[in-house]
Amino acid sequence: MTYTPPDRFARLKALQRPAARPSVPERRIVLEPVALPGRMGPEAAECADWQAQILGARIERNRFGEYLAVRHSFPEPAEIACDTRALRLLSPAAPAAVTDLGQWLFLDTETTGLAGGTGTYAFLVGLAWWEAGGLEVEQFFMRDLNEEWPVLAALAERLEKRSVLVTFNGKSFDWPLLETRYRITRTIAAPAPCAHLDLLHPARNLWRLRLGSVRLAELERQVLGWDRGEDLMSDLIPRIYHEFLRGGSPELLLPVFRHNQMDLRGLATLACRVLALLAEPETCGQDALELYGVSRLCERRGEVSRARKLYEQSITASLPAETDRAARRSLARLAKREGDFRVARELWETTVGTSREGLEAYEQLAIYYEHRAREPQRAAEIARQALAELRRASRLGLLAAGAYAQYKAKFEHRLARLERKTGLT
Repeated sequence: MTYTPPDRFARLKALQRPAARPSVPERRIVLEPVALPGRMGPEAAECADWQAQILGARIERNRFGEYLAVRHSFPEPAEIACDTRALRLLSPAAPAAVTDLGQWLFLDTETTGLAGGTGTYAFLVGLAWWEAGGLEVEQFFMRDLNEEWPVLAALAERLEKRSVLVTFNGKSFDWPLLETRYRITRTIAAPAPCAHLDLLHPARNLWRLRLGSVRLAELERQVLGWDRGEDLMSDLIPRIYHEFLRGGSPELLLPVFRHNQMDLRGLATLACRVLALLAEPETCGQDALELYGVSRLCERRGEVSRARKLYEQSITASLPAETDRAARRSLARLAKREGDFRVARELWETTVGTSREGLEAYEQLAIYYEHRAREPQRAAEIARQALAELRRASRLGLLAAGAYAQYKAKFEHRLARLERKTGLT
């Protein structure tokens, strides 16, 4: 005989808003989490077992109630050695615990909506960590909204054991949402990770110029060489969960669990790639744009010598024209800062043109010849060349009117002063 699970969600159905009537004002239903009762009736227990079996989950309990937990082990990605050079670039102010990758806890959530706020629940909390040479993935699931407290308590327990939180856009979305949910309970204290590493930000520095989009799935395909295969669109996930709450089969959720697992595995693999690239960009960099991305991070972190070396290597490795100009501008700026005016002048001379970097190079050359080389006539000639290039850029529509006016006033003022200095008219 086919088993038909009892409709344990009748309470939710009863709370659905009735059809609007002219004589009855509209009411808004707000579902607040409540603790589950200590015991379930035989029908509810049978349904819970059936749901857990479909999802490959086990029923877990803590002092706040029950929830489902799913755990899988994966041989890849394996934990890699930690390099302090990479961590200095990734998070220079992070505590010493960050160097212990055994303390890293990857986090990704699936929620009832993407807008955030007090009405959004993280109904699936996915965690991953390195253990025994492989990756352990654990997922906490709310079968009903009143199972939020036990899920939040379980997450707090995991963060007590591994206190370095690693996310992808988690600083802006996942973690603020969870902190809000903890505050709403007024009972469960929000855990405080000793460090929070968000890989979205280094990913933007390293790959946005090449890819445009730095969505995790896109990084997996284009950077990690990893194809997920058939996957669920993220914007469908809230709808699937609401369908489940209305009494839908738990089989609907299987693609959601798989999607979350793939996000966690992709996040861990990306972490390995970022650490390897930041530690040894000369050998691990796949192209000139990756070298350029690491150069920018080095400059931002104050590692000037390393930044100069990598900028030089990225230029030698044939950057796209626009990025090449940006790299030469940055390298010239660092060389000037260190008093290496020979290298700076050579870079400015190869960059001059109608682009913003080219016009900036004209300005820097004029400053160099006036104040450093003491050749005001040469500086005046460069200012005239710059004005000619500026008119050309305006004619070709390469500069906005505001930028054109600003550069024109700047170069005309410099040229007038130099002509007075040299006695030229």
